[in-house]
Amino acid sequence: MGSYITPAGLRRLQDEADRLWRIERPRVTQQVADAAALGDRSENAEYIYGKKRLREIDSRLRFLQQKLDNLTVVSGSPPRTDRVYFGARVTVEEESGERAEYRLVGPDESDPAQGLLSIESPLGRALVGRGAGDEVQVRRPRGEATITIAAIHYEES
Repeated sequence: MGSYITPAGLRRLQDEADRLWRIERPRVTQQVADAAALGDRSENAEYIYGKKRLREIDSRLRFLQQKLDNLTVVSGSPPRTDRVYFGARVTVEEESGERAEYRLVGPDESDPAQGLLSIESPLGRALVGRGAGDEVQVRRPRGEATITIAAIHYEES
C-alpha cells in the first residue's frame, strides 16, 4: 500500500498530469518542431531548451503516474471523530497562546503555509490518536514545544 491522500489532493495531482499531457507537452513539442525547422540544431538554443523541457515533462509525468498508481484515497470521517486521524482539521494552541488550524494530509499534498500538515511530520505524528484538550510534545529546530489540541473536526472531502 502506498501513501494516503485526500480526494482533493488526488484531484490536484490528476489535474497536473492532465495539464502536462494535454497542454504543456503538445505546446513544447510544437516549439521543438518549429525550432528544428530553422536548421542547425547544434547551436539552436530554442531547440536545445525545448528538448530539455520535454525530458522534464516526461520525467514528471512518469513520476506522477507511479505516484497515482500507489496512492490510497481516504475520504469521509473515521469511526471515532473525537480523535485526530488522517483528514482531521485540528486547531492547536501554542504555549504562547497562538492558535493555528491544520488539516492532516498525506506527504504528497503537504503545504504547511496553506494549513495542510503531513501526517508523517513530527507534529502530525504527535497529533494522531489524540483528543481535544490533550497536550503533545513536539521537537522543533528551536527546541521542544508543548502544543494543546483545542478542537478536532472532520468534513466530507
